Amino acid sequence: MSILGLRAVVIGAGIGGLAVARALALRGADVTLLEQAPEITEVGAGLQISPNGMAVLRALGLEQALVAASVQARAVCLHDHHGAPVVRLDLTRLPDNAYHFVHRADLIDLLADGAREAGVRIRLLQRVTSVDGGAQPVVHIANGTTLCADLVVGADGLHSVLRPTLNQTDAPFFTGQVAWRAVVPNREGRGPEAWVHMGPGRHVVSYPLRDGTALNIVAVQERKLWAAEGWTQTDDPANLCAAFADFGPPVRDMLARVTDARLWGLFRHPVARVWHRDHLALLGDAAHPTLPFLAQGASMALEDAWVLADELARSDSIGAGLAAYQARRETRVRRVIAAANGNAWKYHIRPAPLRFAAHAVMRLGGTLAPDRMMRQFDWLYTHDVTAH
Repeated sequence: MSILGLRAVVIGAGIGGLAVARALALRGADVTLLEQAPEITEVGAGLQISPNGMAVLRALGLEQALVAASVQARAVCLHDHHGAPVVRLDLTRLPDNAYHFVHRADLIDLLADGAREAGVRIRLLQRVTSVDGGAQPVVHIANGTTLCADLVVGADGLHSVLRPTLNQTDAPFFTGQVAWRAVVPNREGRGPEAWVHMGPGRHVVSYPLRDGTALNIVAVQERKLWAAEGWTQTDDPANLCAAFADFGPPVRDMLARVTDARLWGLFRHPVARVWHRDHLALLGDAAHPTLPFLAQGASMALEDAWVLADELARSDSIGAGLAAYQARRETRVRRVIAAANGNAWKYHIRPAPLRFAAHAVMRLGGTLAPDRMMRQFDWLYTHDVTAH
């Protein structure tokens, strides 16, 4: 089916929404993107784009912009919580070592520029209240206006307006984990590596951003006291320092520099059973939220964006294209989510003898079979949705 002239409305100017807007527009669709915020902006934080996500940015013509805005990663280094090395995963051993650390705001900026360059109309201060499905879906906006379209894509995240239209109300549950995000100056001159410090019931991930001038920090703690979902709420940096006071100097020194800490509770959401109906479709976190223990949230949204546009262009109707989109994506995202869920316990082993044994096994594997250590990620990183 040619999507030339297809009227598409995308809800949400996040990573997935901006990417799918450009992907559709490049194929000739007439795309309007609705964002409820007064400007396209992001809370300061970093993220990782692995080779499977870079494949999509490459196909969208945005690879060079991403490279210019990011730090190319060389390794992921696992340490115990005192700072002793456990294993170094050499990312240059990947078949495609296009693995990058980027500030979320920088990625949003380049995707927004790419969407506009492709002809997407971005409308701000547009809070969608409901959507009516059908051959000509209707989008209702809080200011009283409506938009008619041939296709509506809900890329509006965890609290999607569109998801309840297609599915029953979900019941996410608190995982017993909270996470802090922060960005601090890179005073140590840390190189292009992600460091993971693993301790009993806690871990800290850190890596450089913006030409190595800053360090992104994500610190996760298991605890009974829950926090609200979403990273807009602030917390006293003293609470973050206290939670990791028994970690070694590398972590304590980083956390001591935090002046703006964002805290959010980690909740597990079910993958949506229905991703599409009546010319409506879900994408990214609106369809399949994932925990941040595999660094795949952004790349999964990018993959979704490409596949949705690709299947619409391949199929003879919108309904068939959307069905093919879910069929092509669901098994993979479920596997990614399961892998992310399984990573937390590996980082948080509490009994000291068990933790020591697990770290010893990782050290041995990294020494004797470094290539095999990296090949365990082939199913994830070498998957290229643009080569389908």
